[in-house]
Amino acid sequence: MFVCTIGDAVVDVVVELSRLPVVGDDVPGRISLSNGGQASNVAAWCSALGARAAVLSNVGADLAGNLVAGLLLRYGVELLGPGQAGGEASTGTIVSLVTPGGERSMVSDRGAAARLRASDVQAAWFRGCDWLHVSGYSLFGADDGEAALVAADLAHRVGATVSVDVSAATLVESIGAAESIRRIRACSPNVVFSNEAERRAVGHIDGTSLVVKLGRNGFVLQDDSGERSWAALDAETVRDTTGAGDAFAAGWIVGGPELARMAAQACLGEVGAMPRLDGPLRLGADGMPPGKLDPSVSSRSAFATGRSTVTEKDAGTRDAGTHGGY
Repeated sequence: MFVCTIGDAVVDVVVELSRLPVVGDDVPGRISLSNGGQASNVAAWCSALGARAAVLSNVGADLAGNLVAGLLLRYGVELLGPGQAGGEASTGTIVSLVTPGGERSMVSDRGAAARLRASDVQAAWFRGCDWLHVSGYSLFGADDGEAALVAADLAHRVGATVSVDVSAATLVESIGAAESIRRIRACSPNVVFSNEAERRAVGHIDGTSLVVKLGRNGFVLQDDSGERSWAALDAETVRDTTGAGDAFAAGWIVGGPELARMAAQACLGEVGAMPRLDGPLRLGADGMPPGKLDPSVSSRSAFATGRSTVTEKDAGTRDAGTHGGY
């Protein structure tokens, strides 16, 4: 399976706080540096789950751009784009502040990623593409989302499934719900991912399946056949919630809702939004590696439209408790 994502490839600075900051004072913490951006996160998790993955983005002609490209290769992700942008376009950066309880707040500077234009997108990038995942940061960006819309059109032309992640309620608010819905519909997505705040901001979207992430309460799938709920899987330790939603999307793309739950659970125990590089990825209660997972239905068929095969055992509405969520 070949998964393409379009959005941001940026530097991710994660600040783990030992306590909440004090104005005008200093508090100890742990700071780590990696690559990030929603499109990069999803691509890296898809790769970790066994898919071939590429991210369509742009980085600056700077040391940070070299770092991002090099780290993506370590995750097995190809960076597709017009090349490192010159001039004043520096590589984007995200700073994530993580509280002792694992909750996060972010400050984002998209940098060169915001300069990916429709004319940069090449049809050759989509040869063999099975799934395109469109980040809201690219769809609702300052360039009217044209690069994302061109990518979606090219993906559909090769028969790929297309998904859209709303990404942030503030993005919807910046251009308005009506324009956001217009751009989402223009992508003709098979499935749209959002959280509760994003769903409220964008409103109702006809003609597509909607997956609403409910944090520790799991998620809901809404489509033509009605609404179904899944519980979140409990995580032994919640170190960071930063990338759980992106890991969830990758799991859905590669293997449907059950793998989505497992990937999100695995991400909660790590710091940052990327899968671990220093050892095998372990999923589920039994710690199964991705290669031993056997999803009952292919994501390219039933899960592509959200019409998955659900048993009474799979579906549920129980509260996942305090140790889980995405």
